[in-house]
Amino acid sequence: MIQMDKIIIRGGRKLKGTVSVSGSKNAVLPIMCAALLADGQYTLTRVPSLKDVDTMKRLLACLGVSVETDEHTMVIKHQGVSEYEAPYNLVKTMRASIYALGPLLTRYGYAKVSMPGGCAWGPRPINLHIENLKKMGAKIDLEKGYIVARTKRLKGTRIVFDVSSVGATGNCLMAAVLAKGSSIIENAAREPEIIALATFLNTMGARIQGAGTDKLEIQGVDSLQPADAHIIPDRIEAGTFLIAGMITAGEVRLQDVESGNLTAVLEKLQEAGAHIQTGDDYIHLRSCGRIRPVDVTTAVYPGFPTDMQAQWMALMSLAGGSSVITDTIYLDRFTHVAELRRLGADIILDHNTALVRGVDHLSGAPVMSTDLRASASLILAGLAAKGQTDISRVYHIDRGYESIEKKLRMLGADIQRDTEKLAV
Repeated sequence: MIQMDKIIIRGGRKLKGTVSVSGSKNAVLPIMCAALLADGQYTLTRVPSLKDVDTMKRLLACLGVSVETDEHTMVIKHQGVSEYEAPYNLVKTMRASIYALGPLLTRYGYAKVSMPGGCAWGPRPINLHIENLKKMGAKIDLEKGYIVARTKRLKGTRIVFDVSSVGATGNCLMAAVLAKGSSIIENAAREPEIIALATFLNTMGARIQGAGTDKLEIQGVDSLQPADAHIIPDRIEAGTFLIAGMITAGEVRLQDVESGNLTAVLEKLQEAGAHIQTGDDYIHLRSCGRIRPVDVTTAVYPGFPTDMQAQWMALMSLAGGSSVITDTIYLDRFTHVAELRRLGADIILDHNTALVRGVDHLSGAPVMSTDLRASASLILAGLAAKGQTDISRVYHIDRGYESIEKKLRMLGADIQRDTEKLAV
């Protein structure tokens, strides 16, 4: 027998109140890896307490880097790494470990990184990372499940992504800052997390232009210096809590948030009937009656994020009509469909498109989370469902949401964490 946490929700309560948004998981992880690019001390603030952050800390420790945390402040120190390998036992649990590849290779000329793992849904190939590092002069082999990369010094080049990729943009960006000569990255990711990484690298002494556009221009430098960073708010956590207010016919106010990074989500929520006010650091949402059905097609930023697709499906399950949800980013990211059906949702899935026919109510039931965002969708559905919902395997949620049950309790949810025994 093994013990695992589960979340128990007694649904039907309208959420109301104020909650602060944590720092962004997808921003802090590449910034932690960027600290490999120069010796010295780094101080990061507003660091979220997440399982993925802990995994990245352990990965850096394997490389000989000191990482200490005190609440939401992290101090990273090193005088060069002592190892150059990101091992399988860590990388298998978190795809973002691939971010170590670019900094190690460009700084030290060698990197050995296990093929990445992470959420259990679908293939997410890393060929964009590998092929474009090769264009910069790296020799890369796949050996026994590891990416082994070597170079004397990377050289600036022109990179054109066939598909915009946040991970590949970040990795190639970190590699290019110490490469010889200039690099251009076209069809680059425009996400706020890439802007945050580029800002941090420029603070370290990098020469990057174009962050926030689809064309990055990088002039390689010989060396960088350590710097500090304040992590941007997590826009996916923010979107999830806004839907929590909407799906429970409630009223929530988010603090410490940047509404400009959530434009597509806010527009869809307004179409669905929410009343929304925004300020410099807050978003206020008030539900205005029955949820209206709204179609969504995910797209690269600034479009509707794929990381909000599952949560939106939970919301549309209670809409007054039918909606169509299409995911153009990850074509098989629908493991939550079967579990939402267990709660009473009426969803027909056809490849990467879901027809969601809204029902009058959901009913609590035992369900199982399968990945990070699927977990969030089940919690949202459980908050609105009649009766009790037990969500097992919630270790997924801890990868990307800081103390989610505590924050939801602050808004009035009847939610708690418990331990269950599972047969091996």
